[in-house]
Amino acid sequence: LVAADPRVLALAAQVTESREQDIPLLLLKLKGILSSASLGSEESKKIKQDIYSYDLTQYCMLVLRQDHFRLHGGWATAAQLAEILSHCCVGLEVKENPEEFHKKFLPSAIDNLLVLGRRLQARFIRAIKDEEKQDFLCWFHTVTDAICWLLGGHIQLAACVLQNDHFLQLLITDDVETAILMMSVLHSLLKVNSSVLLQVDEETLHSVLDELVYKLSSTTNPVIGNAATKLLLVVAKFCKQLVKLLTTRYKGLKGLLTKQWTGKGFDRDLRQLLDLLFLEQFSGKGEMQRQHQAACIIQAMWRGFQTRKRLKKLPQAVTTLQRSFRAKREQELQHLKKQKEDEALKLQMEIQRQRALRLFHERQLALLKIIHASQVDKYMEEIEAKSALTIQRFWRGYRARRNFHQQRQSLKEYKAAVLIQRAACKFLEKRRRRRSLSPWKDPKGLTDEQRLALQRKVDDYIKLHPPSQMSEERSKELHMQAQEKLAQFLLRSRLDQRAAQRRETLLAQVNTDVELLMNAPGLAETTEKDLDVFMSRSVPVATKARQSHNTMLKYTRWPWWKKLGDEFMEDDVIPDDDLNAELGTLFIGGRK
Repeated sequence: LVAADPRVLALAAQVTESREQDIPLLLLKLKGILSSASLGSEESKKIKQDIYSYDLTQYCMLVLRQDHFRLHGGWATAAQLAEILSHCCVGLEVKENPEEFHKKFLPSAIDNLLVLGRRLQARFIRAIKDEEKQDFLCWFHTVTDAICWLLGGHIQLAACVLQNDHFLQLLITDDVETAILMMSVLHSLLKVNSSVLLQVDEETLHSVLDELVYKLSSTTNPVIGNAATKLLLVVAKFCKQLVKLLTTRYKGLKGLLTKQWTGKGFDRDLRQLLDLLFLEQFSGKGEMQRQHQAACIIQAMWRGFQTRKRLKKLPQAVTTLQRSFRAKREQELQHLKKQKEDEALKLQMEIQRQRALRLFHERQLALLKIIHASQVDKYMEEIEAKSALTIQRFWRGYRARRNFHQQRQSLKEYKAAVLIQRAACKFLEKRRRRRSLSPWKDPKGLTDEQRLALQRKVDDYIKLHPPSQMSEERSKELHMQAQEKLAQFLLRSRLDQRAAQRRETLLAQVNTDVELLMNAPGLAETTEKDLDVFMSRSVPVATKARQSHNTMLKYTRWPWWKKLGDEFMEDDVIPDDDLNAELGTLFIGGRK
């Protein structure tokens, strides 16, 4: 085995032991190591193999992926590392696992270089000062040269570059300087591998050709026009199929090239491209004429068929048109008639209102003539008060009806939900009561050992907690005290119960009197029978009993859906809430 280059070995050791921010400056030493050997020599190949085997190229790729503001030297260091990476990859012969190098490492390197190019292009476009623009353009030129150098050493990367989204975004730019550099990269790519356009997918090919034709049509810069014309000429010279694509996809391309770019300093390339386009057009002219004649015949047959079909449907169309016209005219007449009726009704209502207003004023004047002058103000105040009361009454009625209609549905839903929940709860309670008890299971017997252990625990507890000794006299004394306190409690509770019953009786009597007073007629309508109701206490009680009896009879005649929640109750029990909802407040026997 041949020993590794000591400079590469020392540099790899320094990179391994150094901090992350010092690695880019150390990797710049690779440029001096690579330039020490002549290009293509065995020594150069050996150095590149050592650099790859010690993963220094991997370090270069990792640095290119970092934020370049954090690097020592910034974008200049990144551009130099891109150049070093491309020189390390060209002429490198990987002996161990070459498939990984060609299928993973090289596409990743191309992708990193294109990403770096996009960043430099964006900063060049945003730069304001001329010095900054020149620096970014120089670094961008270095990166594009690195990409071209890498493509020259590995022609299989051409398809990878064309299908990369970053390359298309670099090409699609309005900046003149970077656009020229990217078209030079595309020209080098087509020179290295001219068959790459047939290897890529159709969408990528159309995107590249669309951008070239767009640059020809959107600018008057002769440098852009020359570069785009040369690229189209290379494409047209390579394959006749691509020439056909240019003539069919871009029909105005020949006129654009002839009118806009003739006499701009690249007439030779322009004439060659136009000759290829015209030659393709003339070769396909006979076929185009035959297709044109066939299309004309098909169109004539189709137009004739459509005309005959239209003539057959003409009577039906006329009938439909007349029907729709008559319907529309009838609708307009109805609308006019309704409008006239509305106007007549409005006029009649206005006349009636004026007539009523005039009669009202005449009546007021007549009353004013009759009423004394000193009573006019009082009369007017009474009229205003009555008017205000009338307005308030109508407004309260309207508001109450509106609130009732708004709350009616929600109240109905709430009552239905309560009814269903009550029925479900009663059904579940009844089913729980009827559920049979689980059969009794005899407890497991204790063994002799368990019985002895339990007896020992009981004995130990009795020893620790001996029972308290009390004399017979003390027990009798405590018994007499308990008997006295129990007698006092029973006497006091009996007195409290009688007082509570008296209070409830008085309260029921007061509530009954209040209800009778509220329902009593006015003094002008009072009779002797009504006075007897207030003079005798038995009449109100009999009246309430009769009302209760009628309510219970009415409850028994209710339909089944009103008694849905009571099917799990006893037959002779009526819910208190139903009685209260029907009678309001009922007092029987001193209870509410």
